[in-house]
Amino acid sequence: MKLIIEPNDGLTPLLRAVKSARKNIQIVIFRFDRLELEEALEAAVARGVVVRALIAHTNRGGEKTLRKLETRMLARGILVARTAADLPRYHAKLMIVDDTLYVLGFNFTKLDIDRSRSFGIVTRDKRLVKDAASLFEADSTRQTYAPSHERFVVSPETSRARLTSFIKAAKTQLLIYDEKVSDNAIQRLLKERADAGVEIRILGKLEKALNGIETRKLKVLRLHVRAMVRDGSAVFVGSQSLRKLELDGRREVGIILTDTRVAKKIQSVFEADWAEGVPNRPIKE
Repeated sequence: MKLIIEPNDGLTPLLRAVKSARKNIQIVIFRFDRLELEEALEAAVARGVVVRALIAHTNRGGEKTLRKLETRMLARGILVARTAADLPRYHAKLMIVDDTLYVLGFNFTKLDIDRSRSFGIVTRDKRLVKDAASLFEADSTRQTYAPSHERFVVSPETSRARLTSFIKAAKTQLLIYDEKVSDNAIQRLLKERADAGVEIRILGKLEKALNGIETRKLKVLRLHVRAMVRDGSAVFVGSQSLRKLELDGRREVGIILTDTRVAKKIQSVFEADWAEGVPNRPIKE
């Protein structure tokens, strides 16, 4: 299990992975503007690697940019599929290189990688890799996805149940990166944990102030990651915020792991970001 920390690690971990690929690369794209990664994917094709890209049917930048990306990738020999339009947004970001899974909180863009706080999890857990590959295949062929791994968090199928359980299990501390927590059930649950004595701090915002929960905003970096550290030993990293649409409607992907080493690393980054953060303006309940 490895942790990618952005903007510290930059594009290097992803480039290294693509350049070392031997057989297969599967990449899920919501936004993409890294030419060096695009060229690395083309070079992989040239040496016999099967490269498949699943590109979102839409994003805020519009259809034109995505069509251009699709055309360029097809010209580079990359097999391209488009996500179906039945979900309001396809927001997942992941990559599978041979037997290794990359679950990312960031897009393949300069803004996300170079100027935003984000994380990625790298794992070779065979069951996780298999479940991610099943999701890729189902969404590429527009078939039904059947979740199987309890730590692979996918919206809308499993996110609400698994993230609710993650939060409920907090005993002493919950550190959260989230641009805006607004789901009503999640906010009630956070209040319950705070009332039970759990220290809860959020880098981002709450829809409304809750007693016992402090929030701050990042001062320098843009906040893009969605992540939680529970009791210094368990971690969630993914693309889904604690908002109703992202839990119940859109395609989002995340991962839960119990790894004290990774948890402590994210906790250390959180504490540094918190120390530099700016308290949010108080909101009346």
